Amino acid sequence: MAASGEPKKKGELRVFESLDELATELAEYIAQLSEISVKERGCFTIALSGGSLISLMGKLCEAPYNKTVDWTKWYVFWADERAVAKNHVDSNYKQTKDGFLSKVSILNSHVYSINDNVTVEDAAGEYEFAIRQLVKIRTIGVSEINDCPKFDLILLDLGSDGHVASLFPQHPALEQKDEWVTYITNSPKPPPERITFTLPVINSASNVALVASGEDKAMAVHHAIADGVDASPLPARMVQPTDGKLVWFIDRPAASVLDAGNNDSQNVE
Repeated sequence: MAASGEPKKKGELRVFESLDELATELAEYIAQLSEISVKERGCFTIALSGGSLISLMGKLCEAPYNKTVDWTKWYVFWADERAVAKNHVDSNYKQTKDGFLSKVSILNSHVYSINDNVTVEDAAGEYEFAIRQLVKIRTIGVSEINDCPKFDLILLDLGSDGHVASLFPQHPALEQKDEWVTYITNSPKPPPERITFTLPVINSASNVALVASGEDKAMAVHHAIADGVDASPLPARMVQPTDGKLVWFIDRPAASVLDAGNNDSQNVE
């Protein structure tokens, strides 16, 4: 069973004894949000990132979800993408298509990938324009606080350095407030050119899920969550939905540094 911290301010931490249990609960969480969004708004808008997320979403492709989820109401986006060809091994789109999209009945016209035939700057601009058009017709909701798009769910993988999407520690992109989608050409991890949602967009979502698995993520989890951390805020720590809910999905190895100083459950500030 998972140790679950009750929400205290902005988030909730769920710690799982195994990756399989994490994947099972993540699938149920996504399926429930999909059902709620379809009932309330007529569609479900989800933004994904790379890393191990797609494999952890695999249970959505199995019974009962492959039959019970209304896939035709899904609209799929990427919170970040590498500026490579869609068939490149580093492409988040390719990873998602091979591991998820090809196994469920999401409409091709509802899958919004970046243009891989233009510069990374133009790709970011085009992606933001596409999102703005969908906000105008309210396929994507809009935040009443800052007019940013309000995705039903943004699903993020935590990097071992504490990055989320393609927002890296101490990178100028973290300070971007005016654009919804920005670009970087000097990613500390290859490939160097990427597009990414900005923090205001991430923090405007109705729901944000941060996923971390493996012992190599343990220090990043600690610095992102623990009280009294004396360091420059990690990007993951800056994920604080303004009018939404944050949930962490973490396996026991990723929670090991937290466990060293806490009980089995942990509130997220």
